[in-house]
Amino acid sequence: LMKVALVGIGKIALDQHVPALAASPDWELAAAVSRHGTVAGVEAFTGIGDMLAARPDIPVVSLCLPPVPRFEAAAAALRAGRHVMLEKPPGASLSEVHELQAIARDRGVTLFATWHSREAHAVAAARRWLAGRRIDQGHITWREDVRKWHPGQDWIFQAGGMGVFDPGINALSILTHILPRPVHLTAAELDFPANRDAPIAARLSMTQGISADFDFRQTGPQTWDMEFLTDAGHLALRMGGNLLEIDGQPAGGADTIMGEYPALYARMAELLRDGASDVDLSPMVLVADAFTLGRRLTVEPFAF
Repeated sequence: LMKVALVGIGKIALDQHVPALAASPDWELAAAVSRHGTVAGVEAFTGIGDMLAARPDIPVVSLCLPPVPRFEAAAAALRAGRHVMLEKPPGASLSEVHELQAIARDRGVTLFATWHSREAHAVAAARRWLAGRRIDQGHITWREDVRKWHPGQDWIFQAGGMGVFDPGINALSILTHILPRPVHLTAAELDFPANRDAPIAARLSMTQGISADFDFRQTGPQTWDMEFLTDAGHLALRMGGNLLEIDGQPAGGADTIMGEYPALYARMAELLRDGASDVDLSPMVLVADAFTLGRRLTVEPFAF
């Protein structure tokens, strides 16, 4: 088993990373780094520098910190010769991820910018079905309740937290993976609460007739859907890419999100065996373009 340290023991680490590692045939969770969180039975550190100094036997670091503080931790791990996995989005800015790529190349270590939604059960099948087909129109509806998924996490509405693009980038990671041809942004509207520095909702227009509706204010049933009209029929992905429909009929997948993180850790093990890195920034480019091109609208204040 390969040893890995998990940095940032919050909701996503406990809900997804820890169970995925516990079930993996490749990995042993050997250390946890967090100011407050711990994992039962795992050696705990409060700072990444302390862990790197104390545990030279751990070759891999998986970072689950929010985007803004993640760069310093990632750079420290890479400079210490450790391989690094980045939770999505891979950073608070494109330029800092480019710098991490340069450090990883210089040190000869693996850097993996993960996109967990690309590992959803129906994404690979959707990519195969769309290959070689013409997209005439597409729409993404990604609406969820921020109070449910990020309870009290004020960082998500701070500068660099990305707001509704934290989940929205999951949709864009699927989109950029399954389309036969690249897509780019043409316009956007971003709704900023009057008391916050990141958007709570966004509407995007892209090439190939594709639009997106992201919203953090949906209560009740949550919606993670995308639909495409093509020259060969209608394709829909439901449940965040886990269920596939072709012309309105079920065509595969599974009604669960619990397969995504095990697939990410299997991919990391593969990258290490191959001595390779995997850093695809195309979803993050679309988000950066939305902030560049987007028209800013002020909406009512938001409080958890």
